[in-house]
Amino acid sequence: MSEESPFPLKKTGAVVIAAGLLVFLLYLYFFVPFGEFYDSIQQVDPFLYSLAFGSMLLSTAFYSLAWQRLLDLLSVKCSFLKSLQIVWVGSFVDLLVPAESISGDISRAYLMSRESGENTGKVVASIIGHRVLSMTITLGGLVISSVYFALNYHPPPLVLEFVSLIGLGTITAMILILYFSRRREDTDKIVSWIIGLLVRLSRGRWKFERLKESAEKMLKAFHNGIDTLTAQKSRLALPGFLAIVAWALDLLISVLVFRALKAQVPFSTIAIVYSISIAIQTAPVGIPGEAGILEVVMTSLYTLLNVDIGVAAAATILTRVITLWLRLLIGGLTIQWLGIKGWKPSSTAS
Repeated sequence: MSEESPFPLKKTGAVVIAAGLLVFLLYLYFFVPFGEFYDSIQQVDPFLYSLAFGSMLLSTAFYSLAWQRLLDLLSVKCSFLKSLQIVWVGSFVDLLVPAESISGDISRAYLMSRESGENTGKVVASIIGHRVLSMTITLGGLVISSVYFALNYHPPPLVLEFVSLIGLGTITAMILILYFSRRREDTDKIVSWIIGLLVRLSRGRWKFERLKESAEKMLKAFHNGIDTLTAQKSRLALPGFLAIVAWALDLLISVLVFRALKAQVPFSTIAIVYSISIAIQTAPVGIPGEAGILEVVMTSLYTLLNVDIGVAAAATILTRVITLWLRLLIGGLTIQWLGIKGWKPSSTAS
C-alpha cells in the first residue's frame, strides 16, 4: 500500500495561482467600484448557486462517460468510476501544472494505461478523439452564439475581432491535431527528432534504439486506434451526444450563477464568454489555471458585452470558485485518496 500520492501537490503551481488571484484582486480594486460589486454579491440566491455546483459535478461525470465510451470502442476496458477518478486527476494537473491541457492529457494517458494494461498509444488515441469532440462542440457553440449576438446586439468591433481570433486559433489547433493523427510519416519524424534530442540531453544515459523501439510500438497503437475510431463514425454518435451534454452542463454553471445574482443577461453573451474562457483554458500558456488572466478576461468581456461591471465581477468570482477552486479541491482529494488506497486494476468495466 502506497502512502504517498503518485502525483504530489505542486507547491510552485499553488504559489502561481495565489499570485494570479492577487492580480485579479488588484484588478477589482482599481477598475471595479466596490459598492456595485458588494451589492451584486449580496443578491446571491444560495439555492441556485448550489445548483451550479451540482451542474459542475454532472458535467464532469458526462465528460468522463464520453471518454469511457471512446475507450470502449478501442477495446480498452475500464470502469466508469476509474475513468471518472482519472478525469479528476487530469483536471487537477491541468489546473496546477504549467502547459495546461497537455499536462492533464499526459496524466490521463499514464493512469489509464496503468489501469487497463493497454498500450499507451491506444489510450492516447481515445484522448485525442475526446479532445477533438470537445473542441468541435465548443467551437460550434462559439460560432452560433457569436453570430446570434452580432445580429441582435451589435457588439463592439473589438469583441468580434477577439472572438474571431479565438475561433481561428481553435480551428488551427484542430487541423494540426487531425493532420498529425492521420499522417504517420510526419508524426514518426517528429517523434524521432524528439527522441534524438532527449538522447543528446541525457548525455548517453538513454539509448536511442531502445527509445525508438518503444516509440514505434506506441505510435503504431496510436494510429491503429485513430483508424479504428474513424472507421466507426456511426458509433461515435453516443460519445458525441455525451460530450454535448457535458458541454451544456458546464455552460449551465455560468447561467445559474447569473440567475443566482438575479441578473438578466442574454444567453448568447454567457455562451460567448464561456466559449472563449474554455479556449483560453485549453491553450498551454504555462500559467496554472490561467489564474488572474482568465478572471480579468471574463470580467472585461462581460463588461464589453454590456453587463454591469459589478455583476460581471461578481459572476466571474462565483464561477471561478466552482470551475477552479472546487475542481482543485476535488482533484486534490482524489489524488490523495488514490495515494492512500493504491491503484488497483479493475476486474470489470461498466
